[in-house]
Amino acid sequence: MSMEEKSAASSGSSSSTPGQPSLREFPVDTSQLTTVYANFARVTGTPEELVLDFGLNTQAAPTPNEPVKLTHRVVMSFYTAKRLLFALQMAVAQHEQVYGYVETDVQKRMRVQPRPPAPPSGER
Repeated sequence: MSMEEKSAASSGSSSSTPGQPSLREFPVDTSQLTTVYANFARVTGTPEELVLDFGLNTQAAPTPNEPVKLTHRVVMSFYTAKRLLFALQMAVAQHEQVYGYVETDVQKRMRVQPRPPAPPSGER
């Protein structure tokens, strides 16, 4: 999906280019929408559907002592999953254009604090 198509999709208008299907407007009801935060996701599935489980990992240690509690599950077709993939790739690319590269490796994001110099020997 191009930037123009995403913009058109978010504004609710339709556009089409040769070789691509036209976007259709769908009414959206957000009256029962709830927001949850997840920093853990597990992806599984069947030949027909993709299953996304979300939860909150509250442990900072690299080897967790307790399991992550999964609280939400989204099941979708692979067609919907592929459209979601494209939308997420576009959103991350736009974010990186503005704010810089998003590093997913925690070890590369950590800043090592310099150690203070040791006092000269003989001084207390």
